[in-house]
Amino acid sequence: MNGVELFLLGRTLMKIGEEAMPEPEGGGGLHPGSVRSVLIAASDIAAHPDSAVGEIAARTGLPQSQVSTAVARLKETGAITTAPDPADRRRLLVRQSPDISDRVAQVRATTIDDALAKALGADDPQRIQEVADALAVLARHLTPQALANLRP
Repeated sequence: MNGVELFLLGRTLMKIGEEAMPEPEGGGGLHPGSVRSVLIAASDIAAHPDSAVGEIAARTGLPQSQVSTAVARLKETGAITTAPDPADRRRLLVRQSPDISDRVAQVRATTIDDALAKALGADDPQRIQEVADALAVLARHLTPQALANLRP
């Protein structure tokens, strides 16, 4: 496999992951935005609590407007909390909510089986399980922390 094939596989996996995400109650809610930007922002917030939106944008490479939209969606669902920055009351600091919201629980409980079946164009449980098992191996070895080892 070369870099281009890996990149295209990654794109396919992201699309399957997006397909697997359950739709929020009432659709996109007041704050539409891509599942991708919400998940990227949520992952960064988990790794860097008490960050400002601009800091999240700088680390993730997402435009500040997308991070703001993602933060609004995450706050709306109870996944994160915000508090004024004690050093600059105009800035808000973002962190994961200490409690698991209903939305976070729903997302974590959702499997990828239906999305995989759709992507594979097959309803073969053995084939779906084979791909799911391969993805589980990759997920064990290629954690979000692995990104820190790569070029910014």
